[in-house]
Amino acid sequence: MKVGGMTCGHCEVAVGRALEGAGARDVEADFRRGEAVFALPEGAGVEALRRAVREAGYEPGAVERVGGERVRGGGRHDYDLAIIGSGGGAFAAAIRAVERGARVAMIERGTVGGTCVNVGCVPSKTLLRGAEIYHRAGHHPFEGVRTKALAADYGAMVAQKDRLVGRMRQEKYLDLVEEYGWELIRGEAAFEDEGTLRVEGRRISAAAYLIATGARPAVPPIPGLEEAGYLTSTTNMELEEAPESVLVIGAGYVAIEQGQLLSRLGSRVTLMQRGPRLLREQEPEVSEAMMEALRREGIEVLTGVRIERAGKTEKGKKRLHLAVGGEERVLEGEEILVAAGRRPNVEELGLERAGVELDERGAVRVDGRLGTTNPRVWAAGDVTLGPQYVYVAAYEGALAADNALGGAGREVDLSALPGVIFSDPQVASVGLTERRARERGLEVQSSVLPLEAVPRALVNHDTLGVIKLVAEAGTGRLLGAHMVAENAGDVIYAATLAVRFGLTVSDLAENFAPYLTMSEGLKLAAQAFGRDVSRLSCCAA
Repeated sequence: MKVGGMTCGHCEVAVGRALEGAGARDVEADFRRGEAVFALPEGAGVEALRRAVREAGYEPGAVERVGGERVRGGGRHDYDLAIIGSGGGAFAAAIRAVERGARVAMIERGTVGGTCVNVGCVPSKTLLRGAEIYHRAGHHPFEGVRTKALAADYGAMVAQKDRLVGRMRQEKYLDLVEEYGWELIRGEAAFEDEGTLRVEGRRISAAAYLIATGARPAVPPIPGLEEAGYLTSTTNMELEEAPESVLVIGAGYVAIEQGQLLSRLGSRVTLMQRGPRLLREQEPEVSEAMMEALRREGIEVLTGVRIERAGKTEKGKKRLHLAVGGEERVLEGEEILVAAGRRPNVEELGLERAGVELDERGAVRVDGRLGTTNPRVWAAGDVTLGPQYVYVAAYEGALAADNALGGAGREVDLSALPGVIFSDPQVASVGLTERRARERGLEVQSSVLPLEAVPRALVNHDTLGVIKLVAEAGTGRLLGAHMVAENAGDVIYAATLAVRFGLTVSDLAENFAPYLTMSEGLKLAAQAFGRDVSRLSCCAA
């Protein structure tokens, strides 16, 4: 039922009580979506429910049947929802399902917590922060401030990282299993048929299943690479010391972050990009600014690279044979770091027995509601090879759980999805690039603001970077925001809200922005659509 007038959690409680008093069961009201989902027993009248909602002070709207009979634990099935995996998407799904009153099983073959806390976001960002502190001790622009970078012990940094990961895995994952009360089953899960799992000899039946097994680093089929040996983002963060030199296969966000980490700890780093420019899906201005940032730190970036084969020298160094712009080159380094995308974890699941299809990339094929080709099986997160962010996995996990348990059938909406590369400076973006907007048939205009025009960058004595806004011509509606700047990952949230709720560049230009913050750059870039911001005084509106 659509319900008008709900504005807070108290409203949800009031609507829920009203519906239950009129005979509804399992009521879940949501003021953000403006709806209430409930079970309607035989004989219960819809008009009585409408009257109850109206008497509670809210406006009842259309009523739609959104799910069939829900089968609870016991009966025909052991569980309402069985989740394969234990990462961010899996935990979000389990929490949502338990809150809906479902009986849930979570199956994990390895370490609980998935990529983010164990080998992804948490460990990489704490190591990046350590490398940044070390780098700034030896490189800063302030006269009269004498600092010195003495030594960096990568092994000690990794040990501290491991302690943090262990604590967060316990507090944010393992402890929640007991707190919410779902069953954690250890072992390898595989479908026996379209409706049954087998885990280490145990047969498990559920009304619905969620595949949330994530992904792992992909290794390209380069002749000789396996024999030569290589690092991935996972094993790179387990080293005891930084290599003397590193050849990085790839130039996406993982390659940039891991490459800059090693470079700042003393490694000589070369990034290799198959395409014509760095970060080819980003705005050209963003790519150029990031190329310059890496160049200033001594990181070599090669574009238009085709890797022919790998090998080893007589002294044990790694060697790559390349074709760059039609010319043959040979590079040598102490290590090769593979950062060339991700591969979904599906091989052991027996998906063919369950009637679950994969797409051309080897990812689980899903529709807009995250349903697979088996109506009882759903999938969320990195295993679908959507945007590889833990907050996307969590959003999809919760949505898939709702839909699997007979919810309103919501579809995934990533139209205002922010992304951040935790380099230094950071890269952040949300919404459409200028090229993508034009491909959709939109008439657009854009503003490009170099950081030299942002007072925060001036007082930092660090003006390398850019902010670009893309707007719809005529209406001024913000379509996208893209930036390279210190703290860009924090600033992008304001732009995300602007894109999500259809604000215009005039809205951004006419509202307050704190002076001497990087977020003021958003306002200045918005003002740049209609005036020359270089002719404004420091904090002029």
